[in-house]
Amino acid sequence: MKKWAVSFCLLVIVLKDAYAYNDSLLTELQTTMRKSASYDSASTRNIDRLKQSLRDSGTSLYSVFNWQEKIYEAYKLFNYDSAYGYAVRLVNTSREMQDDRYRVAARLKLSFILLSAGLYKETYDSLSSMATRSVPDSLKGEYYALWGRYYYDLAGYANDHYHSVDYDIAGGRYIDSALKYYSPSSFEYNYYKGLRYFKANRTKEASTFLEQLMNSSSLSDHQLALTASTLSGFYLQNGNIDKAIDLLIQATVADIKSSTKENGAIFHLAELLYKKGDIQHAVMCIESAVANAEFYGARQRKVQASSILPLIEGERINGIEAQKSLLIRYAVIVTVLVLTLLVLAWIIWRQVRKLKQAQQALTEANHRLEESNRRLEDLNLKLEESNHRLEELNEKLEDSNKIKEEYIGFFFRADSEFYGKLDKIKSDIEKKLLERRYDDIRFFLNKIDTRKEKEELLHSFDIIFLKLFPNFLAEVNSLLREEEKIKLKEGELLITDLRIFALMRMGVTDPEKIAQILEYSVKTIYSYKSRIKNKAAIPGEEFEERIMQIKTL
Repeated sequence: MKKWAVSFCLLVIVLKDAYAYNDSLLTELQTTMRKSASYDSASTRNIDRLKQSLRDSGTSLYSVFNWQEKIYEAYKLFNYDSAYGYAVRLVNTSREMQDDRYRVAARLKLSFILLSAGLYKETYDSLSSMATRSVPDSLKGEYYALWGRYYYDLAGYANDHYHSVDYDIAGGRYIDSALKYYSPSSFEYNYYKGLRYFKANRTKEASTFLEQLMNSSSLSDHQLALTASTLSGFYLQNGNIDKAIDLLIQATVADIKSSTKENGAIFHLAELLYKKGDIQHAVMCIESAVANAEFYGARQRKVQASSILPLIEGERINGIEAQKSLLIRYAVIVTVLVLTLLVLAWIIWRQVRKLKQAQQALTEANHRLEESNRRLEDLNLKLEESNHRLEELNEKLEDSNKIKEEYIGFFFRADSEFYGKLDKIKSDIEKKLLERRYDDIRFFLNKIDTRKEKEELLHSFDIIFLKLFPNFLAEVNSLLREEEKIKLKEGELLITDLRIFALMRMGVTDPEKIAQILEYSVKTIYSYKSRIKNKAAIPGEEFEERIMQIKTL
């Protein structure tokens, strides 16, 4: 018994040292988590008010853009799907405005939301679509900062000693460029300056900037969460895990109050609590983190959760098993003692009751583990769906590349022939000018038949298109009623009706562009399209979709 008492005291001392971080902060975190639904409801009501303002804003594109931007800002860290939808609306609205500043601003917001969801390739494509010279100075800070964040996130995703180093270097260069466009008194300047020093392992300078921000009373909840989360990395590098946990708790509390569902602080907090042996709070954090990732739709967070959740749950079960084994040993000792001393019967009764409680806790843990497995299965199904969508996108990209390759070659040949003709015309005219044969020049110019040139160009288009889509006529006819099938005359490749849909299959879907190419009015183009759709055996909208699904050879 004396030996058992000493062991118990040592266990209490070890547990006390293990949880040296701030208990009051953990209490605040638990309280804030219980209020999470009310914070989210407030955010939802605010978004509803903004949507109503958008509906009442009238037809002014600037007003529409302004309200769409506010709704996007409310969604961007709250729900990926909704934020992405409004980012796309902003891009479309900016196109109608024909104002480069609004166009770039909309594209930056789309890039931000793609990066927040972990869509790295799409983020790269979106940012790459903006040439640096087209970005106004007022947006260059945000533009370069997004590039920096993109490479820093790639470094964290790669998490190795090879690619991550190069990604961090590239991210640092972009952050240096971004700092030139931020005011030294702004939050962005001080935060990115601290982050830049931190990534360069200049931890002392990094902590100076970040500590100053933490002491500022003007930070929003999201800014506080961002600063505290980044500063925790400094303390973690220096081995002060308890201080890192305190900062991550502050960041998580601020994220909950601002209804920020896309965040990494709570994942890191769960991991550190797990390493400290605080399984109860680690489980609380990881379950909340998984719920946030599901709600927001952040792919990289789901992957992050799948790597740590089994470890925490496993440790939790191991703890219960260890407790069960310990209680069994105690029960044996008590049983032996009760044979010699009936006074210890009360102790045996308490141990048996604790054993039942442990068994009940184990049953509950098994239920939670089964629920976790079901969640993992759901995540796997969603991952399979994402892979399927990626395969479809790859097929479309391959199709697009084939078209581009063929038409790049075609237009190079067409340009070469065109410039050859121009050189010959130039040479002939210069020769006749030298010989003062002006009537011959007029006769020569009258021989140039632009209409014929246009027909030859369209004929060339028909040839190259049918090379890519040799079954195009058969595919179109398969969509038409039997009596309405198109029959070409001998020597014909494509007629105007087919050529319109051929251009659409090539990606030219704007009726005005098609009208310019074919030298018809837009009304005539619509008339041709309607005439073909009326002959179709399927609805008009489905007809166009089926046309766009025709495969290349």
